[in-house]
Amino acid sequence: MTVIEVNDLRRRYGGYEAVRGVSFAVGPGELFALLGTNGAGKTSTMELVEGLARPSGGSVRVLADDPYRARAAVRPRIGIMLQEAGFPADLTVTEMVRMWAGTLSRPPRPATEALELVALEHRATTSVKQLSGGERRRLDLALAILGRPDVLFLDEPTTGLDPESRRRTWRLVRSLLVDGATVLLTTHYLEEAEELADRLAIMHHGQIVATGTVEEVVAGNPARISFDLPAGVSPDAVPPLPGARTVQCVHRSIEVRTDRLQESLAALLAWANPAGIVLSGLSARSASLEEAFLAVADGGQS
Repeated sequence: MTVIEVNDLRRRYGGYEAVRGVSFAVGPGELFALLGTNGAGKTSTMELVEGLARPSGGSVRVLADDPYRARAAVRPRIGIMLQEAGFPADLTVTEMVRMWAGTLSRPPRPATEALELVALEHRATTSVKQLSGGERRRLDLALAILGRPDVLFLDEPTTGLDPESRRRTWRLVRSLLVDGATVLLTTHYLEEAEELADRLAIMHHGQIVATGTVEEVVAGNPARISFDLPAGVSPDAVPPLPGARTVQCVHRSIEVRTDRLQESLAALLAWANPAGIVLSGLSARSASLEEAFLAVADGGQS
């Protein structure tokens, strides 16, 4: 069973194709994250899946309906948080929530509950124009979840938030997932994707070039070992390490990329320890989502 199904999706702006044959599916209660560099096509894809624009090609189904053609059926069951939302500046926060609630066909959450969920209850009587940028993002999130949506679209939801507010938002999103919501998220924060996503896709030039769980996306990238050699020890003295893809040396700083981290590290220490060679700044780490993302951004998988 799928809640969101996207097949060969395309979007053109004149002669420019921003989304080029994107396909993915999201199951019930799942959070699927779309990652990509600026201009990769994430927001263009989101707008098509949200039903805000007609695809140039391919198909989208949300809750088994076309979100563009069957808006009356789909819209009441979804919540949308855009990258930027315009609010009437002179309304108070509570007035804004109540006005938005009046547009919903489903019984909304009480305004007090929605504001408490995003930690804005103390700003209830403040005018929207007096809110900070981060507070406006939190108000936007409150509006997106006001109608208790079955499917929630979050486009860069924590941009502009301080670390505490970001983690509070993560806790809220997790609670919505536990309650059965399905979430499609775009984010520039890789830590956010690692924390929240059941699965993710990395987009590059309008296409999905890597997809799966975080572990699956990271799996094809090498681990790293880095260290500094002491004076008097030549970089040429470092023995070949099993599984090493590349070895880079800048002065006495060495970085090894390896597919067999444990074996490479064991061989390095087996060389250094008996000889009394101290490898200052020694660091060994598995491949990360950041490295997988940068490999795509640098064109390694495009």
